[in-house]
Amino acid sequence: MLHRLAVLIAGIALAAGSVAPAQVAPTPVKAPAPAMALNDVLPTATQPALTDPLAPSPTEEPVEAVEPEPAVSRADSLAEKVAELRSSDPGSRELECLAVGVYFEAKSEPLAGQLAVAQVIENRADSKGRFPSSYCGVLFQRGQFSFIRGGHWPAVNKNGIQWKNAVAIARIVDGELHDGPVPRALFFHARRVSPGWKLTRVATVGNHVFYR
Repeated sequence: MLHRLAVLIAGIALAAGSVAPAQVAPTPVKAPAPAMALNDVLPTATQPALTDPLAPSPTEEPVEAVEPEPAVSRADSLAEKVAELRSSDPGSRELECLAVGVYFEAKSEPLAGQLAVAQVIENRADSKGRFPSSYCGVLFQRGQFSFIRGGHWPAVNKNGIQWKNAVAIARIVDGELHDGPVPRALFFHARRVSPGWKLTRVATVGNHVFYR
């Protein structure tokens, strides 16, 4: 009897051990939020700084309009080019010197005579050593232009048409916009005088005789 009871208890225990325990899913553990890096707060090269919407926006400085140079065709007559390029402002010191030479030596001459005088000044500047290499250097060379006194030229009426014509002639010669009448000429004198130069005569234009 006792033996059967023991067997019965052992069977019950064995049956209880064969039952699988309940499956319980583990509770997920929430990962801690990552620490905020300093670069997430401060602006970087690729992340612009926040701006105050109420702050005034920077204003751009106005761009000064540049007046275009007048278009001049070589096919135009000399008078047409002068009319297009007249100005009281030569635009540079060098062009001013060239215009001053034209003004004081030939302002009462026809345009062709003014062009010839300007061409002599240009030819001297391009003479590679015979004369100074700039218009101002040629103009201020000692003993060459009688209107230069003490390193200065007389006052010029820059509102007058004669000065504006001289500026136009200077621009034409400097820009090689018109063929001059005295190629390679380096000297000139008024027709009323006869200095007896032993030079090659190039041409007579207006009231001047030109030589090289």
